[in-house]
Amino acid sequence: MLENHLDVGFAYDGDADRCIAVDENGQVVDGDKILYIFGTQMKREGRLAGNKVVTTVMSNFGLYKALDDADIQYEKTAVGDRYVYENMLKNGYVVGGEQSGHIILSKYATTGDGILTSIKLMEAMMDSRQTLAQLAAPVHVYPQVLRNVPVKDKAAVRESKAVADAVRAAMEQLGDTGRVLLRESGTEPVIRVMAEAKELRTAELVVADLVDVLKREGLA
Repeated sequence: MLENHLDVGFAYDGDADRCIAVDENGQVVDGDKILYIFGTQMKREGRLAGNKVVTTVMSNFGLYKALDDADIQYEKTAVGDRYVYENMLKNGYVVGGEQSGHIILSKYATTGDGILTSIKLMEAMMDSRQTLAQLAAPVHVYPQVLRNVPVKDKAAVRESKAVADAVRAAMEQLGDTGRVLLRESGTEPVIRVMAEAKELRTAELVVADLVDVLKREGLA
């Protein structure tokens, strides 16, 4: 991108249902930023059904802050494009997706389509007369720390009062400057402990504290 002074670049996964873009400054524009661009464009044009964008629980906190500032609401689903589409279909929403670049535009498709996402991003750039960096600028990605913690019993973690209290305390500590998420792996005896905060060190400390609680309670 930088060597050739290009306006936009696109990368796809093996079956091209996911798309990640790169702006004119060589910065990655992931699925969260793409969702913001599409959501704000549709809102301006009066096409954002329900004034909502559908995300998964793994979308970055920075996306939600930017959507709040743009007066756009959002839904959070389990991880997986099928859950995103189920929510969209049930409620009539028109745009949703994942941080990984799985973007669903229900007017055109029922699943992610990387080529379609690329075309629509270029269309947004042309219609707005803005660069990709300018369109994505309001989304300030918060540092994220994620640890996969092997546990003896995922149900015991889910039912633990000590864990619930620790999560609540962490969320109160972060307030509106970050978030905490504990998510069970669907295929392994693992709990994914994730925190996002304005400062990387803060997120690291929150995750470390939660992992300590899991160990102290004999769950990990």
